[in-house]
Amino acid sequence: MTRALALIAALLFSTAVLAHETTVGNLQIIHAHIALPAKGAMSAGGFMKIVNTGTETERLTGAEVDFATAQLHQTVVSADGVASMNPVAAIEIPAGATVALEHGGYHVMLMGLNRTLEVGDVLPGVLIFEHQGRVEIEFKVDPWDGSMDHSAAGN
Repeated sequence: MTRALALIAALLFSTAVLAHETTVGNLQIIHAHIALPAKGAMSAGGFMKIVNTGTETERLTGAEVDFATAQLHQTVVSADGVASMNPVAAIEIPAGATVALEHGGYHVMLMGLNRTLEVGDVLPGVLIFEHQGRVEIEFKVDPWDGSMDHSAAGN
């Protein structure tokens, strides 16, 4: 019986750790993470899902971290297939919707990294919303999955 309870507790704890969520007001930030950049890289991408359970549209207008300059960006692919990462003033999160900040789309661009990032690092950050204001989060550094390399981004 004790082993079974220990196993259940371990599974529940690991699920909570993997979930990595922050809820403030009508916003839920799910798995804020940084894709591990290449060794020596000066930039990286921050990703997450933002759920708006409220009745009005929210806007993410900025982000702050103490280990880089953070900007909101969107990856855009031109007609000839060239991808560029362009700064955006805000990212809308419609009422009742989930918006993914992910590889190949919206993301938090982290430029001028002033420290080496390692898989498993947990780093403080702040998301700035039009209505909710400043929301403290933690970015977890995850292994890079190869879908978008931010280490060579010149913007």
